[in-house]
Amino acid sequence: MIKAGLILGAVMLVLGIGASLISPMCVPCLALAAGIGAGYLAGVYDKPRTSGNSAKVGAVAGTIGGAGALIGQLIGGILNATIVGPEGAAQLLRQLGLPTVGDPTFYYLSFIGGALCFGVVDIVLMAAFGALGGILWQQFTGKSNSTTYP
Repeated sequence: MIKAGLILGAVMLVLGIGASLISPMCVPCLALAAGIGAGYLAGVYDKPRTSGNSAKVGAVAGTIGGAGALIGQLIGGILNATIVGPEGAAQLLRQLGLPTVGDPTFYYLSFIGGALCFGVVDIVLMAAFGALGGILWQQFTGKSNSTTYP
């Protein structure tokens, strides 16, 4: 489960940075598929015998992968905030007819706070869908590989 979690954590680190450059809301969408992948891969590596153990192994792998997503989300959010800047965000808000906040400190803190919140959502989603991925592995592959002993 640790191996699968680290593999998906590295993948989500890279994908999280790239997706956060577009929008911070893109990473939780990626976390759904990555969570299932982490759970399924944990089943492939660990080969748990029961559906409950498969869910547990998948959830742990998803949580480890979610940590990679959180770090990627933070790095991408900081890069996005630096590229756009408070002036660019204020210009976009003015074009949309929304009020702007003149304090650049608030802009940067809100970007980092938003990235942290979305990162926590990524961890939760990847853990939940990792459990689902572990159960799917058990249903598709695990039942045919398990042998019963008298």
